[in-house]
Amino acid sequence: MSSHETEGTEMTEMTASTLHSAHSADTFHTRPPAARRPSFWLAPFAPATYREIGYTLTSLPTAVFGFSVMITLFCTGAGLTVTVLGLPVLALMLTTARGLGAFERGRARTLLDTDVPGPRPVSPTRTGIWGAITARLADAAGWKAALYQVIMFPWAVLSFCLSVTFLLTGWVYALYPLYHWVFARFTPWPGYRVFDYTDSSGVQHDYYITRPWQITGISLVGLILVFLTPQIVRGLTNVHRLAIRGLLSTR
Repeated sequence: MSSHETEGTEMTEMTASTLHSAHSADTFHTRPPAARRPSFWLAPFAPATYREIGYTLTSLPTAVFGFSVMITLFCTGAGLTVTVLGLPVLALMLTTARGLGAFERGRARTLLDTDVPGPRPVSPTRTGIWGAITARLADAAGWKAALYQVIMFPWAVLSFCLSVTFLLTGWVYALYPLYHWVFARFTPWPGYRVFDYTDSSGVQHDYYITRPWQITGISLVGLILVFLTPQIVRGLTNVHRLAIRGLLSTR
């Protein structure tokens, strides 16, 4: 083989390798570039953080819907497998799961900056309605999409609860010095009431946030929560990213 042919072969292999690497990088873009990823100190004010929070908040209703539909169709189809009526129901479940998976990939693309390609369309090997049904039942991507709706339901609930709790608690505490005066003016409380109860001996115990050091302390606690919230939400959404890559993609 001549030197020109050898060089041409090496260039072709390098070009193919470069294109393959670029395709792989574009196929699974699951983390924003470093220039667009907010730092720890800027994260509480970054749009990317609130897109991720928006994802965790909207995940609850979508997860409830997806989980309910999958469980209902699966139980109905499994119960009817003694007859041929169960097979179309299971095929409908897998078709619905694919549609919900496409919707989930769209949400991840918009809110999590995670672009994951969907699986290939189902290609029946036989004609007719039973050919389409059996092709659906043999669709691994459909079963994985159905599994996603089931196993991610508890995580979506946890993500919603933690996001709302840390987000609201952090900002309410951090901004307390700005609205502390509201309690004394519009309520019978001198400040924010932490607790107020009467014990078995008839002695009343109460605790209010009224002194400057108390107000400063609760505000500092709020600021800590404000800066921790984006990190917690990012960890929660990273689990969603992994699940989407593993169950809703071409791989």
